Amino acid sequence: MSAHVLMLSSSRAGSEAYLDHAKSFMFGHLGDQRDILFVPFAGVTMTWDEYTHKVSEALPEFSITGLHTFDDPAAALKEAKANKQAILVGGGNTFNLLHTLYEKDLLATLQAVIEEGTPYIGWSAGSNICGQSIRTTNDMPIVEPASFDALGIIHCQLNPHYSNYAPPGHNGETRDQRLAEFTTLHPQTPIIAIPEGTALSLTDGRLTLLGDVEGYVFLGEEKTVIQPTADLSQYID
Repeated sequence: MSAHVLMLSSSRAGSEAYLDHAKSFMFGHLGDQRDILFVPFAGVTMTWDEYTHKVSEALPEFSITGLHTFDDPAAALKEAKANKQAILVGGGNTFNLLHTLYEKDLLATLQAVIEEGTPYIGWSAGSNICGQSIRTTNDMPIVEPASFDALGIIHCQLNPHYSNYAPPGHNGETRDQRLAEFTTLHPQTPIIAIPEGTALSLTDGRLTLLGDVEGYVFLGEEKTVIQPTADLSQYID
């Protein structure tokens, strides 16, 4: 597999500015590459032009072009590698992102160009779609995609923004309880949960946890700690 994929948990870490912590991960992932094809389809409460502008302001070191501005977005994805562009998929609502990819008939194209080695970076929703499906997203299903099946770049589920914090007096389910609902029904399918400030890196056929804090794998009734730099390559295929 020649996929070169960075899956960020979030756009922010703690009180840092928007995408500030992501830059070091992005620089490490892309090297000298600075041209970006941005996919804003997870944006709902702001226009895709506004979303693209927001990301451009946060990442002045990069030249960013919104995929939605192309008359033929599929062709733009296919030509990205030849044009020395990386693909960047922003966070927002995962259901809206996947719905739009299906609606515009772009999911298979995106899968193909990633497998061919076009560099890919996502955060939050943009990372969620790298798993087998979006059934472990934290988002509300505000729209119904043609399918919950996602890119399947890694052979497991993802849960970005992971935290099991329960506010005092709150009686709703914790994140662990919600993830346990999935693993009860799908005990053979692992979920990789990545806290804010961390990322998963897939390069040279190796999947690794990046960042300074632990992640977790949920499988059946088990919750296993993942240490930073851990080799998670067993979850690729």
